[in-house]
Formats: sequence, C-alpha cells, structure tokens
Amino acid sequence: MELTGKVAIVTGGAGNLGSACARRLALEGAAVVVADRPGTAVAEIVEKINADGGRATGCFADVSREPDVQEMIALAVRDHGRLDVLANAAAIIGDSDRILDGMDVELWDRVMAVNVRGSMLGCKHAIPAMLVNGGGSIINFTSSAAFHGDVVRIAYSSSKAALVGLTRAVATAYGRRGIRSNAISPHVVWSDEIKGRLDADWIDIAERTLLTPRAGVPDDIAHMVVYLASDKSTYITGQTISVDGGGTAHQPWVGVR
Repeated sequence: MELTGKVAIVTGGAGNLGSACARRLALEGAAVVVADRPGTAVAEIVEKINADGGRATGCFADVSREPDVQEMIALAVRDHGRLDVLANAAAIIGDSDRILDGMDVELWDRVMAVNVRGSMLGCKHAIPAMLVNGGGSIINFTSSAAFHGDVVRIAYSSSKAALVGLTRAVATAYGRRGIRSNAISPHVVWSDEIKGRLDADWIDIAERTLLTPRAGVPDDIAHMVVYLASDKSTYITGQTISVDGGGTAHQPWVGVR
C-alpha cells in the first residue's frame, strides 16, 4: 500500500491504459478520480475499483476544454481533500491520419487539443492544488512514436513529441517547489480491444521488435505509474521513461528471433 493517503486523478481513465492505471493506483491505497469523456465506461471502472476494496469516484471530462479540467481538479479536492498525483493518460490517435499532404486540419487540431492541450490544462490546474500540500507527481503519457518517424499517425506522433517538452518544462519550472514531472513512453502494449483492430501481419512485425519474451500489457504501464506516483521516485523528475520491452533499444534490422 505504497500510496495510502494520496489522491490521484487518471484522465482517459475508462480506456485500456487509463483503467489499468486507476485500478493499480487504488490497489496501492490511493483514492482515485477516474476521468474520461461522456459516454465512456467511467461508472463501470469506478464500481469495479470500489468492489475490490479501493476508493474511487468518477467524472466526465473532455480534457481539451478548460472548464471540464477545472471541475475535474475541483472534484478531486472536494471529494478527497487534496491532490497528489495526475496521470495524463487521455489521448486520441486519429486512425485516418495517414499522410501529411492529405492531412485533415480538423483532425490535426483535435489530436493536438486532446493530447497536448489536455495534458497542459491538467498540469495548469493540478499544480496549484498540489502546491497546497507541498507538491505532487505529474505523469504524462508519451509514446515510442514520439521518437521514431512513421508513414502513418503523423499528428499523433507529433503530439506525443510535444509532451516530452511539456514534461521537461514543468519539471524545470516547479521542481524546487515539490512538483515532479515525468513521462512514460510505451511501445507495444496489447489488450484484446487493441489486438482486435490490427491484422496478424502487423502484430507479428510489432512483436518481432521486442527483446522480451512477450509483448506488454496495460499493467506493465500501470506499475510504472505507481512507482512514479510513490515516494520511492522522489529523486526522479524531468524524465521520459521507456516501458517498451526493449523495442526501441536496437536497430530495426536486428533479428531477435
């Protein structure tokens, strides 16, 4: 129970990674606010956490809208008395984001609004609440796509690269006041839902980049979130930590099987 007494918000908390992080934070003793956009399974995630002995409340929030983010932060403080951890897991990919010379500008703006503006607004409004109690931990979700070019998901990869800069900027500006800011960079992380949207050839190619015997699962990311949320990581800030099965540690032509 490393996080007993701490209060955490997880945006994108009804998604695959977000819900795993919310459950794991609660298992370690944190009170958790599960936040996601209207129409998502927030209530079901909250019910499951509470049924398993954790403490959770839920709220609907479009993180690209500042009033929604303000209310999300206020709810955490109102319901639980403080705020210690913000995990910015909310993101959209934009599956039609294929080539730059055919880029839909509205898609670009929407991806940036959720992935970058949403994380910025979370930081903007979480930091004052954290400072009341001497600091806290902000955990942004970037991606291996931020560091390697591809012929698809250009808006997504650009947005994730921006979060690396945001993470460092927040760490630099607020570190001496007790705010830690780090990012997690996943690579191949499977859930049944994600695998169901991919063809077998693509899955095989992705898994052959890994140096571990298996691909990642959402709990692999959630365990790192718990570590960064805990007092065991108080000397770590301004970092982007790859949780990627070694997939980005080598040249792509290296045979690993």
